[in-house]
Amino acid sequence: MDLIIPASYDPKLSVRQTQEAIRYIRETFQDEFGKELNLSRLSAPMFVPSATGLNDNLNGVETPVSFSMQDMPETSIEIVHSLAKWKRVALKRFGFEMHSGLYTNMNAIRKDEDLDNIHSIYVDQWDWEKVIDQSERNLTTLKATVQTIFKVIKHMEHEVWYKYPEAVYHLPDQIHFVTTQELEDRFPKLTPKEREDAICKELGCVFLMQIGGTLKSGERHDGRAPDYDDWQLNGDILFWYEPLQKALEISSMGIRVSEESMLKQLKIANAEDRIHLPYHQLLLNHQLPYTIGGGIGQSRLCMLLLGKAHVGEVQASVWPQSMIDQCEENQIHIL
Repeated sequence: MDLIIPASYDPKLSVRQTQEAIRYIRETFQDEFGKELNLSRLSAPMFVPSATGLNDNLNGVETPVSFSMQDMPETSIEIVHSLAKWKRVALKRFGFEMHSGLYTNMNAIRKDEDLDNIHSIYVDQWDWEKVIDQSERNLTTLKATVQTIFKVIKHMEHEVWYKYPEAVYHLPDQIHFVTTQELEDRFPKLTPKEREDAICKELGCVFLMQIGGTLKSGERHDGRAPDYDDWQLNGDILFWYEPLQKALEISSMGIRVSEESMLKQLKIANAEDRIHLPYHQLLLNHQLPYTIGGGIGQSRLCMLLLGKAHVGEVQASVWPQSMIDQCEENQIHIL
């Protein structure tokens, strides 16, 4: 448990006002975001059978919460980590056309999370996915999509300022594109997270690209599952967050693997045993569309726009009592 207490923290809004602002941000953002990216809202599962291979493996070390049900006792069921793979199957299943897509409210439990100001075992995000042509699997498509998402977030800043001028956290006017290798070259003595803090403090907002592969140092900047993002065409949207003096990740996203890049990445990750899972077979048999997609943290976005010191101020989860007490002593009111 690692807790940061900002000096002389003032939450600006009461708990009830904060709840009202949360509702406004979530409802307004998803409408604007869906319109800008041509996405329709779909219902999505909170859990999937383990054997489908549909669950997000994240960094490959997190263990999903699993259970069995009365009518299917032989089936292991997992609460999703995210819907990265499910969405691509859904686009095929529901007949989405070129340059159209879906978004959904995704709720997950990540029980292995290290708790701090921005990490919770409860994850709530807008998961989204959009059909693209094979020829659009490139940096131009990726950067254009990132710019659109940044534009919507900036628009939300103005919307929140209009309703809650005393509480809004002001954002930078542009987003910069940097690769993980460029970051290592520039800050070779820093850890990956320290590099993120350094570049975000300098530039304000960064899309950090190419996460998952090995850098020149022989290390990875961060882990990524080998079977959804293409490690050469993905990234995270990071904001410098003054209240906590650190980078705040709002979105992880990317162009999804092709048949070739998935096989290559599975081999690198020593995870070729997944090839025979239903999801992977669909992709290898050319039965899934080429897509771009990602997740945008709902609580993280509310936290960012309202200048909150702890994600527990904008979501209800479970926290150690010592953390709750220390926060309360410093005007950080955990829901």
